[in-house]
Amino acid sequence: MWTMGDDFQYQYAESWFKQMDKLINYVNQDGRINALYSTPSIYTDAKYAANESWPLKTNDYFPYADYYNAYWTGYYTSRPSFKRFVRVLSGYYLAARQLEFLAGRKFSGPVTSTLGDALAIAQHHDAVSGTAKQHTTNDYAKRLAYGASQAEKVINLAIPCLTSPEEKCDSDSPSIKLSQCNLLNISYCPATEEISEGKSLIVIVYNSLGWNRTEYVKIPVNDNHLVVRDSNGQAVESQVIEMESTTITLRNFYVKAYLGELPKVAPKYWLVFEVFVPPLGWNTYFISKEAMKASNTNGHTSTISTPDDGTIEIGPGPLKVVFSSTSGQINRVVNSRTGVDLTVRQSYLWYRSGTGDEKYPQASGAYIFRPNGSLPSASLRSVTVKVVRGPIVHEVHQQFNTWISQITRIFKNKESAEFEFTVGPIPTDDKIGKEVISRLTADMVTNKTFYTDSNGRDFLKRVTNFREDWKLNVTQPIAGNYYPLNLGMYMGDEKYELSVLVDSACGGSSVQDGQLEIMLHRRILADDGRGVGEPLDEIVCVENDCEGLTTRGKFHMSINHLGNGANWRRTNGQQIYSPVLLAFTHGDEKTWKASRVTKATSMAPGYTLPPNVALITLEELDDATVLLRLAHLYEAGEDAQNSVLAEVELKKIFAGKMIKKVEEKSLSANQNKAEMKKKNWRVEGDSETGHPAALRGGPLNNSTLIVELGPMEIRTFSLTFEEHVRRVHA
Repeated sequence: MWTMGDDFQYQYAESWFKQMDKLINYVNQDGRINALYSTPSIYTDAKYAANESWPLKTNDYFPYADYYNAYWTGYYTSRPSFKRFVRVLSGYYLAARQLEFLAGRKFSGPVTSTLGDALAIAQHHDAVSGTAKQHTTNDYAKRLAYGASQAEKVINLAIPCLTSPEEKCDSDSPSIKLSQCNLLNISYCPATEEISEGKSLIVIVYNSLGWNRTEYVKIPVNDNHLVVRDSNGQAVESQVIEMESTTITLRNFYVKAYLGELPKVAPKYWLVFEVFVPPLGWNTYFISKEAMKASNTNGHTSTISTPDDGTIEIGPGPLKVVFSSTSGQINRVVNSRTGVDLTVRQSYLWYRSGTGDEKYPQASGAYIFRPNGSLPSASLRSVTVKVVRGPIVHEVHQQFNTWISQITRIFKNKESAEFEFTVGPIPTDDKIGKEVISRLTADMVTNKTFYTDSNGRDFLKRVTNFREDWKLNVTQPIAGNYYPLNLGMYMGDEKYELSVLVDSACGGSSVQDGQLEIMLHRRILADDGRGVGEPLDEIVCVENDCEGLTTRGKFHMSINHLGNGANWRRTNGQQIYSPVLLAFTHGDEKTWKASRVTKATSMAPGYTLPPNVALITLEELDDATVLLRLAHLYEAGEDAQNSVLAEVELKKIFAGKMIKKVEEKSLSANQNKAEMKKKNWRVEGDSETGHPAALRGGPLNNSTLIVELGPMEIRTFSLTFEEHVRRVHA
């Protein structure tokens, strides 16, 4: 196969094909070779017909380089805020499609496919990768924002339909006006900031996962005397945290950038409370003002302290993270339930970008990560610290320098630490580009080995400065050991596993034994010569005030005994990708409860998906059929309890509907699985050692409609239902 194609090469295609026609003609005149315009299918059929044995390759080709100092490992993190925008909207799209199906898809008015189209375009190799020009990236973002606005309208029509038996679901004027808050991470949410006397803030929480779910909701408010009640009228424990200065600064700048003006009122606090939501279902919470004496029944204002000496220990549950009050840095992580006790340190550093000068001829840029050879620069050795404690969550607020800050957060019923970072504007007054990392260093002997995910599915073994397929000549010990992270990474020794999950695509590595590092942000002043034609220097302007982009995100850390980390990585990975969806309105609590379904699931009562299976697609298509994808989350041998065959009962997923017909499809759903031709390829070494067949689920039982899934298996189905009936299970 001679592959044809390259960037910018076919603007005058006729000249290409004229020359190819001549080449094919003269090659075929010789008679020894038959050259033809081909397709992948024709080529594959020809290779299969040769009946050869093929080597079995289970690793990938990352990291890629096109020159000895030019590793394409920078784009894993380029444009981190755009990457996070795509990730957030991907989870949002999954939930929106589910609600659109549950309420009954409308074929006029807003549809979720507008967002689907924008997300599809954003998968272009110069879009989500961060390697497009700035004006092109702006256009991608504009399409995504418009798509999100259409999906928001779908959700705001679907929720009233689902929660009220009397609602006219075909109407474009719902009986209640809902709002959602896409700038919640910088504390902008007008619906939650104004809670009036005599009315409640009503929060509908939707769970797009197929499991029961307990999560923590954090919303900005202006009152520290609020009471939260659940759908049964029971008081829910809550905690109020004073709004931190970093968020206030972000809000002031970026809300004005989005809206063109700054709101007159800013929230003073975060309100945190726990929610329980059934699978593919919702729950409702009511927040109201109460008299001072009553507010203590469920609300707690956090205690804030600035430590002087000794150590700081945070964690309202079994997980404790210990900080040094002298340096402000993490020292140790302990889990009293599991007995894990590990020395861990965290730091923020940045690599200086190569500029393409004589000494370092390749520049860092949107594609290429090319540090200039010096050791990474560290933030301040002594970090300012503020400690926040309450019954639900403990936090440590760290200011590493004027442009890097972090909140380390541990919730009462979670055995992992959440790190919320704010990085930027990265200063470039010194004319030096900077590539910012957070590094975790543990007292572990990892033998140069760590693991990174492959598109959120398998975890692949990585060995520093080593390639399985060839002898590596190490010219770039940093950039040449970076890998893409979509889900996360982990390392282990003879005793423990340390795992990190990310909320957005980025790059990561383990350059030294016992270390994991994640690249969080890049601001570069040179172009790397790979076609972008401009530096990766993102600027945000409000009127005449311009500054470098600030990015905010989260990563999560867990420490487990060796072999026990997979359960946390797989379950929490799904929860990070698909956070609960929040919709807000204001009204009378009693009236709402009397006229609405406050808590329900679309599944059979008491049924949930197995813990090793995720529902990754549920969408009503144009022909009224429904597309369903189920994915087994575990690899073979990854976890003793979960790397096993799983069973899913379709009748219980769609308990409120009558299934007429089910057809299994290919992964892309463009053909029936029964019509697919399977080729049994010969593998080198099969006769000597043999390769055991992967465990796979059997054919769908047309009577019970039970689906089996083996480790890492994804199965896709097209379903047809009897006439649509709205039915949920309270």
